[in-house]
Amino acid sequence: MNKLTILQRLDITSAPLVADGAMGTMLHARGVPFGACFDALNLTEPALVADIHRAYIDAGAEVILTNTFGANRYKLAEHGLDKQLADINRAGVDLARRVVSASFREVLVAGDVGPLGVRLAPFGRVQLEQARAVFAEQIAALAESGVDLIAIETMTDLYEVVEALQAAREVAEALPVVASMTFTRDDRTLLGDSPAKVARRMREAGADILGVNCSGGPVQLLRLLRKLRATVPDARFWVKPNAGWPEQVAGRIMYPATPEYFGEYAWAFAEAGADVLGGCCGTTPDHIAAMRAALDAGPPERVLQAGRVPRESADVPARSPEQPSCLSQKLAAGKFALAVEMDPPRGLSTHKLLAGASLLAEAGADVINVADSPMARMRMSPWAVCALIQKKVGIETTLHFPTRGRNLLRVQGDLLAAHALGIRNVFVVMGDPTAIGDYPEAMDDYDLAPSGLIKLIKLGFNAGLDHAGADIGQPTAFFVGGALNLTPSDPEREIKVLRRKVRGGVDFFLTQPVYDPSAAGRFLERYAAEHGPLNAPVLVGILPLYGARHARFLHNEVPGITIGPEIFARLEAAGKDSPHEGVRIAVELIHALRQWVQGVYLMPAFHRYDLAAEIVQAGAKML
Repeated sequence: MNKLTILQRLDITSAPLVADGAMGTMLHARGVPFGACFDALNLTEPALVADIHRAYIDAGAEVILTNTFGANRYKLAEHGLDKQLADINRAGVDLARRVVSASFREVLVAGDVGPLGVRLAPFGRVQLEQARAVFAEQIAALAESGVDLIAIETMTDLYEVVEALQAAREVAEALPVVASMTFTRDDRTLLGDSPAKVARRMREAGADILGVNCSGGPVQLLRLLRKLRATVPDARFWVKPNAGWPEQVAGRIMYPATPEYFGEYAWAFAEAGADVLGGCCGTTPDHIAAMRAALDAGPPERVLQAGRVPRESADVPARSPEQPSCLSQKLAAGKFALAVEMDPPRGLSTHKLLAGASLLAEAGADVINVADSPMARMRMSPWAVCALIQKKVGIETTLHFPTRGRNLLRVQGDLLAAHALGIRNVFVVMGDPTAIGDYPEAMDDYDLAPSGLIKLIKLGFNAGLDHAGADIGQPTAFFVGGALNLTPSDPEREIKVLRRKVRGGVDFFLTQPVYDPSAAGRFLERYAAEHGPLNAPVLVGILPLYGARHARFLHNEVPGITIGPEIFARLEAAGKDSPHEGVRIAVELIHALRQWVQGVYLMPAFHRYDLAAEIVQAGAKML
């Protein structure tokens, strides 16, 4: 046994301890099929398991987990090995201990306890007391074999993790216990529990260290860690992210996050309060070595300036409605956001759309905005487009949500559908009148104005209630945007509408295209002087001009857009190079507007996403 427990070591360390990465990923990479019993390898292939432990210790791991994740009675019975439960767990601990001893390093051995692989009551037939007995059987075997702590991990059911914790307290009372949950893409457990509820319940059940593992990559787990700590600020925290969301490529499961990417996040996790860092599915010794190297190199300048907040004096913000979108996190951190609008296709093919989204993501866009029937033209549903982009490209989207043409039933049903598809950012607008589009005779009525829909989402759906006050099961987590004109012909009316949206709880604004930065600045300064600072971030609209003819159309035929003579002169002089001159003008506008706004909402002309990518890259360089 090591002289110091993990809790004692955490009390004296200034940086997080480093844990190991995935065991299953490494075993599979060495030829073990996924259908095999990985835990039985402790008996049949001990050298293989030991070699993986050794690789993680050589990479810098200070905590390694035994190869016993599925070594409980239910899972072993699937392979006819339940009578060998004690032998498999003892062998797993013995292997880890031997490797640690040969390393001559102070490495802690955690007894790994995973889910039982069965459903517990009230959602399954296994009663809670039965589950507790099975957990106790495995944990007792691990404790008797000499582990330094128990790591209950990758749990999806809050009932199950509580039973595991109670079992640990009954049969291994002297050992520190980690309880680690995994979450879905919407930052909820599979049964719908929030991070806050999970943190409170695990702490009450006796967990010494609260954890989150598996789930998505570093971005999601950093967000989840902050939510756990906001709920229980004085707890210890364990974080082991996957190497991103898995993809199937040529029949193989691949994880996209590189070791270098993990290294970049090491101090971000430390700043957020992580006490133990490691990796889960898809991670390798290279990922662990990258985090070890980053921590050994010392904190970056931003951490030195801010200081790692001591736990006992942590300034944790008050709880607020969950907003697990990357856009909300970026704006909340005061960072400049780059959003790009795309139109859904008019037919079934999505190849060009996805190719354009990939180009923009590679260029550095933060979010893709998907319009809904722009100019009242028939197009594919934006819900489908948002879901496809998020799944196929991996970039977050913002759904444009017009109120026109929707009654209250459809509005609320569509919101539930969007949330179920993983869409979190919604931009509420009136929508274009059907009279100008493909079906001028189509119904054009609506029950809610944009300010009313913003209020319904923020004060209703995000609180778990529909328009009638009925419970919808759980709160939604929408990040809600509203429209804004920074160069209105009637500033008084625009400010009046703006005030209604602010009172409704709007989270951010997207503006119409701006070509006069000084006029936009004067409008925002006037609002601030009359009503105080506009506390919702503004993403300014930038519509790149393709040429003088395009500029004349916008200036003369689109309400709210005014283009000055100097811009016309530049486009005329550019001739055939006017599309690239439009790019240069757009970049200059972004630079001039940065003092007033928190981001850019780029609207590419004529689907020229290549030109939009140039602007995104230029904008990213400014940051």
